[in-house]
Amino acid sequence: MKFPGVKILDRYIIKKFLGTFVFAIALLIVVILIFDTVEKMDKLLENKTPLSAFLFQYIINFIPYFINQFGGLFVFIAVIFFTSKLAYQTEIIAMLSGGMSFNRLMWPYFLSAALIFLVSIFLSLMVIPKANIQRIAFENTYVKPNRANTTYEENIFIQESPGTFVYIRGFDGKRNTATYFAIEKYDGSTVQSILETGERIHYNPDTKRWSADRYITRSFTDNVETFEQHGKLDTLLNISYEELGGVINLVKTMNIIELNKFIKEQKDKGSDMISYFEVERAQRFSYPFAIFILTLIGVSLSSRKVRGGTGLHIGIGITLCFSYILIAKFTEEFAKVGTINPVLAVWIPNIIYALIAIYLYKRAPK
Repeated sequence: MKFPGVKILDRYIIKKFLGTFVFAIALLIVVILIFDTVEKMDKLLENKTPLSAFLFQYIINFIPYFINQFGGLFVFIAVIFFTSKLAYQTEIIAMLSGGMSFNRLMWPYFLSAALIFLVSIFLSLMVIPKANIQRIAFENTYVKPNRANTTYEENIFIQESPGTFVYIRGFDGKRNTATYFAIEKYDGSTVQSILETGERIHYNPDTKRWSADRYITRSFTDNVETFEQHGKLDTLLNISYEELGGVINLVKTMNIIELNKFIKEQKDKGSDMISYFEVERAQRFSYPFAIFILTLIGVSLSSRKVRGGTGLHIGIGITLCFSYILIAKFTEEFAKVGTINPVLAVWIPNIIYALIAIYLYKRAPK
């Protein structure tokens, strides 16, 4: 691996950085997979899981998810581990005493972080959503097979367009039928009309049309209700088949192009769940970007030789990492209920820790 302006010392740091990162995350992947397999073993044997399905449908798709989920943490640990070792052996002091500035020392670190960032954001935007489809399908088939038959909620309430809501009760995904169906139209908070079926209704996922043998309509004008019975129903609604199966989990299986398109469609419909979708989209960029921030914190924190050595640095580092995760989860919940702008909420941990990184950078040995 050669880059313009990369010297022997740079290659040494890059090799140490990437080598430690790959070793640490590979080691933990093996440990996690062993524990995960032991935990699921009874179910896997009970459902006669083929080895090929376990390896190529579950394991292969679990690894990129795990790498992306904990990539920032292991970048941080890798940086602290080998940088504090360099500091303990006075190698960093020798570099700075030899005329290398601290800014120049950061160059190979950020080059390594950029490589990990590119891998992480590619996984986040394109690979992991498709991997989630296979991984979840495997779990529904072999780990929790009964869950595959209860994918659809008992009561589904969807905003089809501004002012128009669809209520579906007892949807059966195998037969594409529902036990009750209603379309409610509102003017502000006032109900204008309700169309409902009291019997089974059939859904065609190809045409998005709903059909039933009979239905009724109720109209409300000046507090007067008009009730009418009708024959065959055949109506087209702007609702996708996937939306019936739990829209929050659905967005996790979309790549960034599909997610952007889906969010636009939901905004056009006037959905009240836009904040959930925007949180999901913002996280796909904010988590990879945190790699740069955690790298700067790691180098600034561990480049000084202190009593306690590597152990003290790693202890402080892990505390900072888990506090980052805690703040991220905390602000995420506020964003989902609309208290904070979703994009701002997702980026708040990065902003806070960027300030911490700048503070530690200024206090680092120069």
